[in-house]
Amino acid sequence: MKRFFAQVLSYIGRHSLPLAALALSLAAFFAVFFLYSLPLEPVLYAAVISLLTFTIFGVLGFIRYRRRLTALERVCESIHVSVEELPPPSGRLEAQYRLLAMRLCRERAALTSQSDIALSDMTEYYTMWAHQIKTPISAMRLVLREQGDDPELSEQLFRIEQYVDMALGYMRSENISADLLIRRCPLDDIIKQALKKYSRSFARKRLTLNYEPSGQTVLTDEKWLCFVIEQLLSNALKYTREGSISLFWLGGALNICDTGIGIRAEDLPRITEKGFTGYNGHMDKRSTGIGLYLCRRVLGKLSHRMEISSAEGRGTQVRIFFD
Repeated sequence: MKRFFAQVLSYIGRHSLPLAALALSLAAFFAVFFLYSLPLEPVLYAAVISLLTFTIFGVLGFIRYRRRLTALERVCESIHVSVEELPPPSGRLEAQYRLLAMRLCRERAALTSQSDIALSDMTEYYTMWAHQIKTPISAMRLVLREQGDDPELSEQLFRIEQYVDMALGYMRSENISADLLIRRCPLDDIIKQALKKYSRSFARKRLTLNYEPSGQTVLTDEKWLCFVIEQLLSNALKYTREGSISLFWLGGALNICDTGIGIRAEDLPRITEKGFTGYNGHMDKRSTGIGLYLCRRVLGKLSHRMEISSAEGRGTQVRIFFD
């Protein structure tokens, strides 16, 4: 009902000038007849007939206006709006507006096409670069082993490899649906892959690893879930200076807990936003604000859910639900 009255008011507002002209004309006629003491009965009859005719045409016009307005609202509410779906114009002015809309749509389509091509070319280039850069990284790792493993150089090389993997994951996440292989996977096998990758980091930082096998089998994509767990372990290692990192199954979820510096309460609602680093991120210049954003994005594509709780100075707990 509110929508109907809003349409009525809109229609009246659209024809406010003709209505005002009609009211002024009737007032002028009555004023002239009154001033010249002429009989008002003929004028009254004529006014009533005119008002009745005007009302009939007004109602018919409103029905047509309401039908067109409803059609326009339906087009606007749809996801894919096409100019061809618009109702036909009722006059030259509307025809010009329709032509303007068509030209704007063509311009927008052309700009979108150019943007998509540029994005595709850039993604293809950086994906190729990420794969190519792994060759010299592997070569440098071999050289280090032959000349005597330097722990500090190995750690820096490992960080470079991490950033390359993150960049590659970021680019692939744009079209992750085409890369998914959903099947039932042993969760412990995926966790062990991630732990093996970061075993040296645990030893270098002298952190305790508390890992309790879950014995769970989950419906997921093994590669992408491993990517998420790696990112979460990387964060835990980055912000934990002493203590331990624990992985265990509890409450229907995989829990990853650390005894690190934690996250401020005011930062918690935004930590999965793209590029958001928060207070602790500003303290650590290496923080990019991409890791947790990628985790949330990938887990959403896998139909998994992530919850993060933390207390500043007491550590962080991340829970991944597979329901």
